[in-house]
Amino acid sequence: TEESIRFIENQAGKKEPFFLYLALGSPHTPIIPSEKWVGKSGIGDYGDFVMETDHSTVRILEALDRLGIADNTLVFFTADNGCSPEADIKGLLEKGHDPSHTLRGHKADVWDGGHRVPYVVRWPGVIAPGRVSDEIICHNNLMATCAEILGAELPDDAGVDSFSILPVLRGGGMAEPTHPYVIHHSVSGRFAIRRGDWKFIAAKGSGGWSKGNDGKPSQLYNMAADRKESDNLVDVKPGIAAELTRLLE
Repeated sequence: TEESIRFIENQAGKKEPFFLYLALGSPHTPIIPSEKWVGKSGIGDYGDFVMETDHSTVRILEALDRLGIADNTLVFFTADNGCSPEADIKGLLEKGHDPSHTLRGHKADVWDGGHRVPYVVRWPGVIAPGRVSDEIICHNNLMATCAEILGAELPDDAGVDSFSILPVLRGGGMAEPTHPYVIHHSVSGRFAIRRGDWKFIAAKGSGGWSKGNDGKPSQLYNMAADRKESDNLVDVKPGIAAELTRLLE
């Protein structure tokens, strides 16, 4: 955080735009909040570590304000995957906090508890504060989106799975979905594919560390009606399952 603020301070007075990619180690394991943050959350070390991570983000945003460049700076904030069991998920639940927000599974799984993460963008003058989008967005979008913002041409073999979400950021709809499909992958190498409301998992169970499966060799969920991935429709909608299987392959 300190190094990022120094970088922003050094760049703020220059005419050229700057790009800062800040990949914090927190709140990944090892879960080690600084001494002054221990006990702040009231729900354990993981909550404390998340609060410290949030505070780092606040400090960077405050630096943009202090330097007078906040209105001319585009900020993306997101995370890489769902919560790890190392955070003591059972203990968090007992204290009233569900790190997967009612979704099934967690980090390492192919279920959405391991894949659905915060995606917050601030772009003064372009994105109205508080606006939300239901578009399916994947981190792969970032490369193509930045290229379109800058008017840069990407080679055909660069970012082949990256699709620009600039129309979404500007408040319009997409003529086509931002991603024709999104690929999910679990720690054990199990794959799933999401297209529109449908998610097909080419495996039984979580493909990761969570327990539980219905014994069927694959899974199909309508994510609009069943975000908890509790009603496997693979036998009810075999045509959709077959179509998504072919697309995944």
